[in-house]
Amino acid sequence: MKKQIIRASALALFLLLTLNFSSCSTKEDDSTVRIGYFPNIIHTQALLMKNQGTLEERWNGVCNVAWTSFNAGPAEIEAIFAGEIDLGFIGPVPAINANIKSGGDVKIIANATNAGAVLLVRNNSGISSIKQLAGKKIAVPQLGNTQHLCLLNLLTKHGLTAFHQGGDVTILASSNADIVNLMDNESIDAAVVPEPWGTTIENLGNSKILLDYDELFLEGNYPSALVIASKDFLEEHPELVEEFLAAHKDATQFITENPEETYEIVNTEIQNATGKSLSRDVMERAFSKIKASDALNTDAIMQFARISKEEGFISDIPEENDVFILEFGQ
Repeated sequence: MKKQIIRASALALFLLLTLNFSSCSTKEDDSTVRIGYFPNIIHTQALLMKNQGTLEERWNGVCNVAWTSFNAGPAEIEAIFAGEIDLGFIGPVPAINANIKSGGDVKIIANATNAGAVLLVRNNSGISSIKQLAGKKIAVPQLGNTQHLCLLNLLTKHGLTAFHQGGDVTILASSNADIVNLMDNESIDAAVVPEPWGTTIENLGNSKILLDYDELFLEGNYPSALVIASKDFLEEHPELVEEFLAAHKDATQFITENPEETYEIVNTEIQNATGKSLSRDVMERAFSKIKASDALNTDAIMQFARISKEEGFISDIPEENDVFILEFGQ
């Protein structure tokens, strides 16, 4: 009788563990949640949670976490389309594009950071106002990304038009690292870049800020990084999503309350991913232009969608109900 009880208890424990792993699995025979992120300060919550093992602790060792680093939004979007990641930190424009291209299967579930981009002009470019961008060359990290749309919106507001639309403002796409060199050798006149690149370029002494983080677009009240999730993951693992969002919220609060420790953790993760760290001065100034917030600003995101449509990057503006999950689990 005693042996039967022991066997029954062992079987019950086995079944419990099996159920726990099943609730974690993102696909058959896999107990790993896969998360995409960029190794930069705009994705601070991701860097914190990765460094501190926050999600593993919340999931009590039952779920593993695989962090995948990306350098550009399109690559991360392709990964989520291919079922290679379940959750991702990404900019608002690629997030909107992913939602549209997937027919609503990619959802925006949380905010991460706001603002964090600046418009820099070369010191000897002769530019002291937005109107004087006419006839100039301006670099952005990628065509169709958040900084590019901010620039296009700015030009339209001031009666200027990009060259490809019949105007005389030339917009070039280049990596942030290359923009540093383009500005230094005077191949461009201005650039719209995210932090910490804005501070890095300004520190070289060849450029100055024409529009700061709170002047470029919506007074800085716009998202620079969001959290997206596949519809399948949301439907199959609601309890994991709720735990993730709780951890994300805690990380956001940690950033606000512990700036010194945040700097160290973020710098460690950036160095681990890229082989380079940021100076203390660059880190502090860059963070001063960014606000961590998990609260979604749906109006700002939909404004990006409208600009995308006006500029021909998307054909339709999606319905808000198809884009956002605002009250998950309620």
